[in-house]
Amino acid sequence: MTLLRGAHGFREMRRFGTITRVLAKHGFGDLVDRRTRSREKKSEEPSEQESVGKPGFPSPARIRLALEELGPSFVKLGQLMSTRADIFPPEYIEEFKKLQDQVPPTPFPEIKRVIESEIKRPLDKIFHEFESQPIAAASVGQVHVATLFTGEKVAVKIIRPGIDKQIREDIRLMYFLANRIEKTFEVGRILGVVNLVKEFERVIFRELDMLIEAGSIDKFAFNFKEIEEIYIPRVYWDYTTKSVLVMEHIDGIKMDQVEAMRALGIDPKEIALIGLRSFSRQLMKFGFFHADPHPANTIVMRDGRVSLVDFGITGYLDDEMMRQIANLFLGYAEHDYDMVMDALLDAGLVSDDTMDLKTFRTDLKDMSESFYGRSLQHISVRDVYDQLMQLVLKYHIRLPRNLLLLLKTFIQTEALGKILGSDASILEVAKPYAKELLQRGYDAQSLLKNLGRDARTLANYGKTIPKYVNDVLRAAAQGRQRIELAHSGFESLSAQLEKGVNRLTIGVIIAASIIAAALVLNASERVLELTVPLLGLQKISLTALFGLTGYVVATILGIWLIVSIFRSGKL
Repeated sequence: MTLLRGAHGFREMRRFGTITRVLAKHGFGDLVDRRTRSREKKSEEPSEQESVGKPGFPSPARIRLALEELGPSFVKLGQLMSTRADIFPPEYIEEFKKLQDQVPPTPFPEIKRVIESEIKRPLDKIFHEFESQPIAAASVGQVHVATLFTGEKVAVKIIRPGIDKQIREDIRLMYFLANRIEKTFEVGRILGVVNLVKEFERVIFRELDMLIEAGSIDKFAFNFKEIEEIYIPRVYWDYTTKSVLVMEHIDGIKMDQVEAMRALGIDPKEIALIGLRSFSRQLMKFGFFHADPHPANTIVMRDGRVSLVDFGITGYLDDEMMRQIANLFLGYAEHDYDMVMDALLDAGLVSDDTMDLKTFRTDLKDMSESFYGRSLQHISVRDVYDQLMQLVLKYHIRLPRNLLLLLKTFIQTEALGKILGSDASILEVAKPYAKELLQRGYDAQSLLKNLGRDARTLANYGKTIPKYVNDVLRAAAQGRQRIELAHSGFESLSAQLEKGVNRLTIGVIIAASIIAAALVLNASERVLELTVPLLGLQKISLTALFGLTGYVVATILGIWLIVSIFRSGKL
């Protein structure tokens, strides 16, 4: 990757210098040294700080401190890394979880300028009231409370001005550094640091687009429109743009404020059940789930309903993955590990080719049995997660991003239930939804839908295959394409056939020699009789000599053929 080109070269050079100093400060001296030193061996000894971490990958704490000092983009990258427990060992994950968006809010005049630029109207013409102090501030945006002229109280989420440009520049530098890390550290290649940056790039720009988040809110509202216990806030599309999201403000209390719930006469255990049922529906009915249900994003309303807010991180599951997850839930709920293994195989997470499935099944069962049938209050979420990740790391299983999001959401949901004192089992709550999903896959409507889809696919193949065949043949006829047929695996068969034919040929020669010799010896004609004083013979004709020679040749060949057949063991 080439850095420092174009109009922004000086800024990138300055930023790169800053990153280099921070990395050296926090023990990445080996990486910096290998990038900046000349090919000639340095005469001076490296400093103690530069040598830190040279034997292997830098320590978890040093990486976290470096990411915090490098700013919002790198903090976000670290937060993504904290979800990749299938790649990083537990001690790294624990450090990355400490990363928080500790940034001061953007000054109000800049926020006002963004809103007016996006909506194309003065702020006082958009909102009747607008609170200048944000109620939440993160690295990419902040939230203010406002009131519309119609009287509705709204939450206004604004992307920080210039943050997208900063993130793009930082991502360029991340790619550069990731390539250097993979070349410098063996563990960097194993972890796939460049792929982590690619994943971060894909995720962060979705989070920067408020239209995507607004669409997610509307989709959730549609999915839960008939579920009274869940409330999804309304999006005000007339005031929503790529950088500004205006949505209904939800009054209530955070889901972890147990005493405040009780003061309102709300049973925390019932709230936990609502959360578990909501998660089960998202997972096995809609295939679209809120992937960040921490207490600040899960609001308990004063009438006992639960509202989900902040839809910046969501996950999708296709129909096939939903069925596989349903089989996993049912397998665990019904103590059927054959069903669990089948689901893992169908999902492509485990394979006969890459691991010992028998040992994996034993390890999985040993891990799961200790948690079977226990309520949330008697299960350590961290223990379940850590043991599962130990299996993932032991067997080198790479989990798809949406499955990792799901696992993270599963843990957060279960943790919320534990905070609320729930004695429910998430497997038991999800069980009826899993059964419904599997039954739905076999009803007439689903079968017809799948049949129609397969028929359309087959029809498309029927249309395209003749065209492709025609194109290939026409190119071959015009000399622009050459068709080659290659076969393999027939070498031994060819050798065996050749040996058999050779033996058959020798047999024919032996038979012909015997017949010819007999005919010659029995012939009445004598040609050129010779006197041969050998073995009592006085005279022998040339014809008799040819006959005797034929018998000798036939006898020798016959003996050789019999011996070779016996030696081959295939009489």
